[in-house]
Amino acid sequence: MNTLEAFLLGMLQGLTEFLPVSSSGHIELGAHYLGIDSADNLLFTVLVHGATVLSTLIVFRKDITQLLKGVLKWQYNEETRFLLYILVSMIPVGIVGVFYKDEVEALFTGKVLFVASMLMVTGFLLLATHYIKAQTQSGELNYMKAFIIGLAQALAVLPGISRSGATIATGLLTGVRKEEATRFAFLMVIIPILGASLLEVIKIIENPAVTGSIPVSSLVVGFVSALVFGILACRWMINIVQKGNLKYFAFYCFAIATVVLIVEMF
Repeated sequence: MNTLEAFLLGMLQGLTEFLPVSSSGHIELGAHYLGIDSADNLLFTVLVHGATVLSTLIVFRKDITQLLKGVLKWQYNEETRFLLYILVSMIPVGIVGVFYKDEVEALFTGKVLFVASMLMVTGFLLLATHYIKAQTQSGELNYMKAFIIGLAQALAVLPGISRSGATIATGLLTGVRKEEATRFAFLMVIIPILGASLLEVIKIIENPAVTGSIPVSSLVVGFVSALVFGILACRWMINIVQKGNLKYFAFYCFAIATVVLIVEMF
C-alpha cells in the first residue's frame, strides 16, 4: 500500500464512518478495486478506526465531559441514564461479536456483490426516514428504544450497512428527536469500536505477521487522513440530520450499489 492508496482509504474511512453510506462497505470496495489484499492491512484498519474514534471524541468533547461529570456524581441522573442507554444498546452487537465473529469476518473477503446488496438495504432504511413518520414524537430515549437502536448497530456489522445511517434512522423511526438521535448514535459506537480495536491489537501482538508489510509513512498518512476527514464528516452529518437530508444519501447508496452490480455482473 503506497501513500496515495493510504490517503484514499483513510479518507474513505473518515468520511463514511459518519456519513450514512457504510465505511466498511466503502473500505471493502476500495480495497477490492485498488487491488489491496484486506488480509494484509489489519494494522492499517486498526489505526484508521482509532482515528475515527478520536474524531468523535474531538467533536463531542463537551458532551463527553458533561456525561463523565454527571456519572461521577454516582447518582441516577440524566447522564447516568444516558450511559445506561449506551450499555443497553451494546447488548445486540456484543452477542454478534461473541457468537458470530467468524461468520461476520468471512463477509469481509472481497464479496462485493454482497456489499452492494447491503448498500441497497442502507438506502431503503435512509429513505424510510423521509416517508415513514414515527407515531410518537416525544423525542425521549428510553431503554426499549436504546435496545432497538442497538439492534440496528448489530446489523451494521455487515459490510454495506451504514452504522451511523442505521442507528440514526432507527432512532428517528422510533420517535427520538433529531438532535438526540444523532448524539446517541455517535456516542454509542465509541465503546464497541474501541473494544473491537483492542481485540485486533491483541491479535497483532500475538501474531505480528498479520500486519503485513505496509510502510510506516502509509500508516501515518492513513491515520491523519481518517482523522481530518472524520472530523469534517462528523460535523457535516450533524448538520445533515438537522435539515432532514438523509434521502440524498439513500440515492447515493443506490447509485454505488447499481454501479458495482453492473461492473461485477457484466
